[in-house]
Amino acid sequence: MFRILKIGSAFIGVIVGAGFASGQEILQYFTSFGYLGILGAIVSTVLFAYLGMTLMKLGSRLQVTSHKKAIYAISGRFLGVIVDIVIIFTLFGVGVVMIAGAGSTVNQQFGLPIFAGSAIMTILVILSMMLKLDKVISVIASITPFLLIFIVIISIYSMFTMDLSFAELKPIALSQEKTFPNWFISAVNYVSFNIAVGAGMSLVTGGAEKDERIAAIGGLIGGLGIGVMITLAYLAIFSQVNIVATYDLPLLKIVEDISPILSFIMSMVLFGMIFNTALGMFYGFVARFFQMGTRASHIATVVTLIFGFMASFLGFTTLVSKVYSIIGYLGFFLIIALIYAPFRMTDIKDGAA
Repeated sequence: MFRILKIGSAFIGVIVGAGFASGQEILQYFTSFGYLGILGAIVSTVLFAYLGMTLMKLGSRLQVTSHKKAIYAISGRFLGVIVDIVIIFTLFGVGVVMIAGAGSTVNQQFGLPIFAGSAIMTILVILSMMLKLDKVISVIASITPFLLIFIVIISIYSMFTMDLSFAELKPIALSQEKTFPNWFISAVNYVSFNIAVGAGMSLVTGGAEKDERIAAIGGLIGGLGIGVMITLAYLAIFSQVNIVATYDLPLLKIVEDISPILSFIMSMVLFGMIFNTALGMFYGFVARFFQMGTRASHIATVVTLIFGFMASFLGFTTLVSKVYSIIGYLGFFLIIALIYAPFRMTDIKDGAA
């Protein structure tokens, strides 16, 4: 059971980063559609559960050390090239967003310059990427339970301290800027984006587990866990949208109103979740091109993170709204491959290329 929960927590930890843990993603993808946002949360939950299970099971079956082997096995040569490029772009792009998110968190909570938080995150990721894979997975999984506890606390507090009714809040929610024409496309794009984000490290995490069944159940539980957290965060932000809509980090703003002490702890948890995703993204990116643990991979890690740090100065909110929507559309290629994957899995054997 411990191994299942570890895999599930790692899956959540890789996907739930700056955008989700801050509330910025939930505001843009779900709350902005008012009541229909809850339907989007339900659709997302079902898709996350299925795709999380598929990714982990595939990674375990092939015992992969990077996403390349699994992607080409399920996608074939032509589609495999497209999906591979999408994942490579996603890993680096989202890694940059996480570094920017760290800067915004430190700035909002402590008033320090944005570059300070981004620099700290960059150094932490570089050091952590020198660890062995099982240690990396353990680090990513360990922070997830703390975020879940805070999401529950925030959602309960928000709904019990609403200044306006949901009917009065609905127009405010609907007035928020939207990237997508309707709630369904927004929800599917959100899943598509997140699976593109989490695919690389999820396959590697599955590959670290020899028991295919344990890996699959862990992915399923992780996907369901993400769905629960989406729903709770949606309710929390909707309940306080008149107050938090203008903030980069709306969930952190809610906690600030509860207690300065809780706000400090939440900022640490948020920073930890950002670190989780940043580590997963950059680890997956470097592992795609180099054997981890070698001198070449260490050099590539430092160079990649330096470029990521410089790119993060484009700004957190801008990166979330622009980069995420692009990745979401590109991720549809991966979704197609993963939906088809179970039908090919019976033909995929250990060691298949």
